[in-house]
Amino acid sequence: MTHRDATPSRGTSPDRADRGRTEPPRPPDAERTERELREALRVLAGEVLPDPDAYRTARGEWLRRERRRRLVLTVLVAVVFTLATLIGLWVLNQAPSQPGVIFSGDGAAAADGPSLLRLRP
Repeated sequence: MTHRDATPSRGTSPDRADRGRTEPPRPPDAERTERELREALRVLAGEVLPDPDAYRTARGEWLRRERRRRLVLTVLVAVVFTLATLIGLWVLNQAPSQPGVIFSGDGAAAADGPSLLRLRP
């Protein structure tokens, strides 16, 4: 633990933490209002009936989205692969047909020319 971790922030000591904070005054009929709201919500929730085909409909939509996602991903991968292949072939086709500096000799084998001295043990 560092000194910085052990030092509390200003104004947050336990004796100051709750100073000045009080609960707002409750209206006189708060309990009755809460009870009526709770009862109204209970009645409303009791009237809601689920659609009998809700699960089948939701599952069908999910499967349709999953198939579409996989199809889009497959098409995207195919397009990227095709583009990479075409770009690679185009770059290879842009190489000059004449031999470069490295191969500018007369075509003789490299062993025919001068070589480095090799020390034999």
